[in-house]
Amino acid sequence: MAATVDTGQLEAKVKAMYRQVALAPDASFHFELGEPVALRVGYAVDRLATVPADALASFAGVGHFFDLADLAPGETVVDLGSGSGTDVFYADTLVAPTGHVIGIDFTPEQLKKARRLAAAAGRTDVEFREGRLEALPVPDASVDCVISNGVINLCPDKKAVFAEAARVLRPGGRLAIADIVTAQQLTDAIVSNADLWASCIGGAAQQDLYLEAIGSAGLAVTQVRVNPYEFLSAQARRASATYGVKSISVLATKKA
Repeated sequence: MAATVDTGQLEAKVKAMYRQVALAPDASFHFELGEPVALRVGYAVDRLATVPADALASFAGVGHFFDLADLAPGETVVDLGSGSGTDVFYADTLVAPTGHVIGIDFTPEQLKKARRLAAAAGRTDVEFREGRLEALPVPDASVDCVISNGVINLCPDKKAVFAEAARVLRPGGRLAIADIVTAQQLTDAIVSNADLWASCIGGAAQQDLYLEAIGSAGLAVTQVRVNPYEFLSAQARRASATYGVKSISVLATKKA
């Protein structure tokens, strides 16, 4: 799963794209944003109504996993790549009133927006921390569930991300995520294209290797399903048709 993309260039392009997602969600992207895609992949209407509208407008998720996560009141949740906060706010409705949800992101504009929306809504049991998914600013064995939506594919070192998820989870804790994977190996030309990585295509790993990386972190995969998700642009649709690029949701549990 090693990447040949220029990681510095990739980081700059990812930050630029998701800065745009935060500040101008009505712009054109390879992927759909907002409430329509959230509803299509399975989010509940009543719970989405509790999410600040400006956060939901910038929702760039690729699937639904909250039924798999089975969050309960009082639990602590970490969202990897939390963006403007839709999944953090959504999770908060499931762990309230005594739970806590932590969003991790490295795009300043996303963090600023999410923090502003949380403060305006009085959501004191959520917080947003700046950090990288390969080095989470979260203590060992302090989390009941790690969630992530369409973000891990953007990370060149996926094994490090899953190792970090396992580190912060308590024994028996869950990893519940949605992400982009492929049926066939992508070409070197695609993998080395930072623009395609930033568009959630170039960094997509083969599904079997992706699941192996989760397992190598000490997490046992128990459920995998395909999500009703489609890319918008012709370039992204061609990649999807040629290489079997698709969205899946995964549930895994940390071994005791």
